[in-house]
Amino acid sequence: MPNYPQQERFVAEVEPRTDKTTQPEKQAAPASQWAVAWGYLRRRPLFWVSAVLILLAVALAAFPQLFSSADPRACDLARSLNGPEAGHIFGFDRQGCDIYARTVYGARASVTVGILTTAFVVLIGTAIGALAGYFGGFVDTLLSRLTDVFFAVPLVLAAIVVMQMFRDHRTILTVVIVLALFGWTSIARITRGTVMSVKNEEYVTAARAMGQPGWKTLLTHIIPNSAAPIIVYATVALGTFIVAEATLSFLGIGLPSTVVSWGGDIAAAKTSLRTKPMVLFYPSAALALTVLSFIMMGDVVRDALDPKARKR
Repeated sequence: MPNYPQQERFVAEVEPRTDKTTQPEKQAAPASQWAVAWGYLRRRPLFWVSAVLILLAVALAAFPQLFSSADPRACDLARSLNGPEAGHIFGFDRQGCDIYARTVYGARASVTVGILTTAFVVLIGTAIGALAGYFGGFVDTLLSRLTDVFFAVPLVLAAIVVMQMFRDHRTILTVVIVLALFGWTSIARITRGTVMSVKNEEYVTAARAMGQPGWKTLLTHIIPNSAAPIIVYATVALGTFIVAEATLSFLGIGLPSTVVSWGGDIAAAKTSLRTKPMVLFYPSAALALTVLSFIMMGDVVRDALDPKARKR
């Protein structure tokens, strides 16, 4: 067959080229909300500072023996209010107890109360808020009025009144239950509003159209997509519950004196404030840094999960 240059040029122009240079590039899948949030968090120094402080507080609570070999309950009145010395860098309190050891071991009670109370509050508040926001109508009215009743009672005041009933049975679990009983209202309100917004999204409508049961739609689609504001509030609330426990212990109606806690040590050190202020300073500083770390973490997580907050 004779070779016609014009025919070859025409065929080359008509036939699509199959080399790699003309292949359409695959577009990367859009990053999820959590991936975007993590990318924002890891560039924020405030996140790393608060994360280190939180990890230190958790480590003190979980493994205090790694940070202090002294017994926090071993006291010697001969050393009452003595200053720092070898092996006792913070000195001694009025009872002759090692302040450093009590500061380290005091993290266990305070952090444990904060974490357990937050866990109970999230479970109760999320359940009530999700049911009210999803079903609406009579269920919403009933649960909302119940929330208003508990919301009207101040947390610490209610805890003071109820803790009077457990004078002989004051334990960490008792304090957790009392604080959780009156501390779930804010999360319930936040969850209700978020669920009411999310339940009208297209993917929820599609799940219903496919015949998915309501409870499954609520658990698999609505609540997971309502988690961001709940996580933000829970992070800040954890510090609030630590302060609430310290307040109850300071007033003498929280944890008993046999349990080493920052609130109890602050209450015991108030009599030495004018003569030995450093006795009060160390447990107060530990409490303040721990609470501040959770508040800072809540602020930076809120900015990461809320695009509007990032723009501001």
